[in-house]
Amino acid sequence: MRNSTDQKAKDDIPLLDDMVCFALHSASRASVAAYTPVLKRFDLTYLQYLVLLLLWEKDARSVGEIASRLYLDSGTLTPLLKRLERKKYVDRRRAASDERVVLIRLTAGGEAIKSDVVEAVRGLGCRLEGSSIDFELLKESAVALRDLLGNAANNNAKRKVHDSA
Repeated sequence: MRNSTDQKAKDDIPLLDDMVCFALHSASRASVAAYTPVLKRFDLTYLQYLVLLLLWEKDARSVGEIASRLYLDSGTLTPLLKRLERKKYVDRRRAASDERVVLIRLTAGGEAIKSDVVEAVRGLGCRLEGSSIDFELLKESAVALRDLLGNAANNNAKRKVHDSA
């Protein structure tokens, strides 16, 4: 039999299904899973697709800019960019103005798949039509939460540096 202290500790454990972060995590995984079969026709992963989206928006972006926009570290992004380069969708070159900066540019191959990929992905949105979910409000809420959590993480990191000084 458990004593009251053990029961109190158990009651303090959050339930997985009550956690907002878990709901976001599982929704993110479901979203990626929905994109996977569509992107597979183009031999793209979801993250590779996001890189191409950024480059279709504005070509010739630095690795740092792409990493920042996608909230990725260079350890994740560099191999992904190398795979896109092997597929001949992008090329990587050092900036003439600063050799430390690597620019990522679309190739003719990356431009050539643009309309087909965009059309294929657009079909995903059609499957969601008629839903009672306000997707614009959902996106705004997710961005607000991301920014709030990002600020909290940055403040915690600053506190740790300050505390160790």
